[in-house]
Amino acid sequence: MQVRYSPDPVRFCRMTTQEVRDDFLIESLFQPDVIEMVYSDVDRAIVGSAVPVDQTLSLTSADELRSDYFCQRRELGILNIGAAGVVTIDGTDYAMANKDCLYVGRGSNEISFASDDKAGPAKYYLLSYPAHADYPTVHIQKSESAPINLGTVEESNKRTIFKCICPDTARSCQLVMGFTELDPGCVWNTMPAHTHQRRMEVYMYFDVADGARVFHFMGKPDETRHISVDSGQAVISPSWSIHSGVGTAAYTFCWGMGGENQAFDDMDHLKIEDIK
Repeated sequence: MQVRYSPDPVRFCRMTTQEVRDDFLIESLFQPDVIEMVYSDVDRAIVGSAVPVDQTLSLTSADELRSDYFCQRRELGILNIGAAGVVTIDGTDYAMANKDCLYVGRGSNEISFASDDKAGPAKYYLLSYPAHADYPTVHIQKSESAPINLGTVEESNKRTIFKCICPDTARSCQLVMGFTELDPGCVWNTMPAHTHQRRMEVYMYFDVADGARVFHFMGKPDETRHISVDSGQAVISPSWSIHSGVGTAAYTFCWGMGGENQAFDDMDHLKIEDIK
């Protein structure tokens, strides 16, 4: 498990492009037959992936967690961005289609990942936070994930937000998670941007076409930087940072948050002229 320590906003202003990428961008996700994990000191988030091709993969603890099993003190969100597969939680199988989500509560012991066809494997994105209570595992299909239509073609940001793990669909301790699909011809996910001091967030971009890129903007509103992001890569966003992106073509991204509340609309909105 990699461990990342986030710089403060003062040091952030002095960082080179490579330093920003090294500290905030996760490029190592979705390797075949590997469970990848990155532990961030920001709200103790763990970002990971599992791509079972030739074998079933089991999620176990790590030395950094000092726990008997991964979810002993944690909750976990799983989003399948690949082909069909099965996630097994303590002997119960959950058939995971593309863009199905699974909430796994604290206390879940045996967690494994499989694909229906190794020629077209499932690709599971993982996001985990510490948990203070036990809530049941919930399978959220894409059709059940409370879609919200936002934006316009004129503003190049027509998009659909799918809320998967939130108080309306699956009860959790602090994890809030979903994904956003951009309509063809639309490229902005959020602009003007916002911050939310009470929660950190992780953006994982996927369904980015070959040769395309997403430019993720982060930093304090008056001191921003951009990161060029490829498909299947994630950006750690501290609570003091904006998080907004624009692509060279339409794309999809998974957003996930952890912190002291779960209010989706708890945002500190900015005016476009405030962003430098």
